[in-house]
Order: sequence, then C-alpha cells, then structure tokens
Amino acid sequence: MNRSILIAGSLLAALGVALGAFGAHGLRNVLGAAELGWWNTAVQYQMWHATGLLALGAWRLPNAGSAAVLLVLGTLVFSGSLYVMALSGWRMLGMITPIGGTLMIAGWLLLAWRALRG
Repeated sequence: MNRSILIAGSLLAALGVALGAFGAHGLRNVLGAAELGWWNTAVQYQMWHATGLLALGAWRLPNAGSAAVLLVLGTLVFSGSLYVMALSGWRMLGMITPIGGTLMIAGWLLLAWRALRG
C-alpha cells in the first residue's frame, strides 16, 4: 500500500464529489449547456483518475510514484482548466487542457510499463 497515493486519490475523489454536486445544484441555472458540459467532463475525468489512484495506492507495485505524480498533475491541469473555463468563459484555457490529458496518458503508459517489467 502506498499511503501518499491513497491520500491523493482520496482527496481528488472528495473534491470531485463536491464539485459534481456544486455543478449539479449550484451551477445548473447559472451556466449554459456548453459550460455545464465542460464542468461535467472535468468531474468525470477527475473521478476516474481518483479511482485509479486509489487502486494504484492499494496495489504494491514498486516505483509507482512517478506514474501517480503524472496522473495527479494531469488531472489537476485537465480538470482544473475545464473548471476555470466553465466558470470564467475564458476559452483560451482550452489550449492547456490537452497538456493535462497528455500527462494522464503518460501516467497510465508509465504504469503499464512498470507493471510489465514487474
């Protein structure tokens, strides 16, 4: 068990639930359909990666820390840019979102590589 990865996954999950509820109840009459879509996408990716981090933290894979860092950073950049874009309308942040996605993909690929190597 990797305690720091479990903590990161737990915090991302708790924040994801809070932000999902805020979007569903506090923003549904404030944001347009496109902005709510961005918000929901951010929550969905955040929750999937939080769940992945929880599984990774419970698994005893050595050297999983760097993959976890990529997953956390990717989630923060990807989902964070979508949250800010939805609230601010600043569409230029959409250029940053793929950087977060790339970091998440790199994290999963690194994890696969580490698992293959044992």
